[in-house]
Amino acid sequence: MQAMTYRAYGTPDVLQLTTITRSVPEAGEVLVQVHAASLNQADLYLLRGEPWVARLSSGLRRPKRPTLGADVAGRVVAVGGGVTEFQPGDAVYGDLAACGFGGFAEYVCARAEALAPKPASLSFPQAAAVPMAAVTALQGLRAAGPVEAGERVLIHGASGGVGTFAVQLAKSMGAHVTAVCSARHVEQARALGAEHVIDYTREDFTRDSRRYGLILVVNGRRSLAEYRRALSPRGRLVVAGGDVGTIMQATLLGPAVSIARGVRVRGLVARPSRQDLMLVGHLLDSGAVVPVIDRCYPLGELPEAMRYLASGHARGKVVITMEQAGQ
Repeated sequence: MQAMTYRAYGTPDVLQLTTITRSVPEAGEVLVQVHAASLNQADLYLLRGEPWVARLSSGLRRPKRPTLGADVAGRVVAVGGGVTEFQPGDAVYGDLAACGFGGFAEYVCARAEALAPKPASLSFPQAAAVPMAAVTALQGLRAAGPVEAGERVLIHGASGGVGTFAVQLAKSMGAHVTAVCSARHVEQARALGAEHVIDYTREDFTRDSRRYGLILVVNGRRSLAEYRRALSPRGRLVVAGGDVGTIMQATLLGPAVSIARGVRVRGLVARPSRQDLMLVGHLLDSGAVVPVIDRCYPLGELPEAMRYLASGHARGKVVITMEQAGQ
């Protein structure tokens, strides 16, 4: 089978389309014919081997796992011993980050618990755009307490994969959503349900009079003090992405800041969750949430897709499709 592999950390130029042996599912595993896969920031970090601390699990000098790709959608080809929830022919999707990645290939073996039935309303490319981004958004909105109907929620970084899901999920929870993005993404944010959209190149949301019960940082470069200034009394700040320093501060200092300032501050490390993915799946089938796809590339153009994601200009998700896959 064909797979896009890398044997050294570096730029997208180290990726090579190669022929490798197709795996056989072991006990508890499912072999999936991949119809589509999507890119995440996690793929860029692993490709570059950054931050260095991540190499403790991914390989100090060279990658332990030669194939990237966490988000996949496809059909079950075979199942290993003990797998009862899936059978050959089932359409599935899931996040393979906790079981070795490997989605940028024609076939991949994954733990059965990493997968869920594909929403019937979605094509394979649409389904592949969902797992990691949507579950991260959902967990971010819940990390510091439930969103209440009518609550003011601000999404900082509302145009990318996680951000587009966060806007819609917060809206589905009954929140009054403010989206922060660049001018070129303003109309998209409004179309996804944001009642108020701030162009960060023209307006500083940390210095106006609005206060928010929850700020979810998906992509932003502000200090904890600046974010706190925009919170209402007893508000919550969840940092899921953006500036690495702010993420570390929120993770390490969050409890102390929460006690001292009367707010709740959390750094989010999202985890794959079949339960959360199933919940998102119901919202997708109901039409309350839709995946936003910027571009699709064939597997052989993965390096170019990686470069585009790294540029920071993607509106929603970047998806890889397999030539043999039906839609």
